[in-house]
Amino acid sequence: MIRLLFLLGALVAMLFAASLAIGPAEATFAKSLSSLLVDDGTPFTLVMREIRLPRALLAVMIGASLGLAGAAMQGYLRNPLAEPGLIGVSSSAALGAVLSLQTGFAAAFALALPLSALAAALVGVLLVLLLAGPRGASMTLILAGIAISAMAGALISLVLNLSPNPYAANEIVFWMMGSLADRSMLHVFLALPVMALGWVLLSTLGRGLDALTLGEDAASSMGINLSRLRLALVVGVSCVVGAGTAVAGAIGFVGLVVPHILRPFVGGRPSRLLWASALGGAALVLAADIAVRLIMPDRDLKLGVVMALIGAPLFLHLIFKTRKELL
Repeated sequence: MIRLLFLLGALVAMLFAASLAIGPAEATFAKSLSSLLVDDGTPFTLVMREIRLPRALLAVMIGASLGLAGAAMQGYLRNPLAEPGLIGVSSSAALGAVLSLQTGFAAAFALALPLSALAAALVGVLLVLLLAGPRGASMTLILAGIAISAMAGALISLVLNLSPNPYAANEIVFWMMGSLADRSMLHVFLALPVMALGWVLLSTLGRGLDALTLGEDAASSMGINLSRLRLALVVGVSCVVGAGTAVAGAIGFVGLVVPHILRPFVGGRPSRLLWASALGGAALVLAADIAVRLIMPDRDLKLGVVMALIGAPLFLHLIFKTRKELL
């Protein structure tokens, strides 16, 4: 386990350094790092500190958050097909951002868009908790999440349908594809406190998730407070997913793909999978964001599109594998 975490940590460090060194402004790796650390009075220092550094930091933060949330959701629901978006937080955040763009509030100040998405994510999670009830089972939580997600999706479609012109609709559609381009340290500082709260909450779930592998009745008999566990899970997942969606748009499949790939290496224990998935998620999003810049450097290829192209085939593989196990 320690060896796996060390290897994943080394991979994240290498990809982070590569992310800092890759960009339209050509420079050697040593020059990139020196401009980041020491202000040499050239515009390249500004490029490193205001463009590449926040982009790489957000890739690590969002990837780790989605991987951690995916492992926690799959452990709680005991289902390898579960993913963070299942409780409707990402859809709610997307609705808040879309409303902000449609009403023009996003142009009021720099952080209006992510703040709107965060506020909508908070409303979404409160609705999910109200619908699921204080003692609702995991199935109730899933149904409540699907209902909120469906409602948010319907309202997003309505907003798109009522767009006053094609340019407004295009802006909304491109934002929803997810991207880390043109993000600044303001986005990092906005997302970090909320994500950190989510990381702390999700990190406390290991013992409860391990006990849940024996069933809810067995977990209760072992002293696990299932209501408290579920509340920590929902709030933690909401914090990390809501903050990530608020600053980068919708980026899917990370929470589904990464835990599935790493599960065989941790012996199937949910507690061991949490931090391994966090590192794996960070590595995957960093690699995908580097690919976005290398594959089509002159086109605005969206990160969410690349993640969907990676995740959709694996999702189909999971479906066929699950179907074979049921036969």
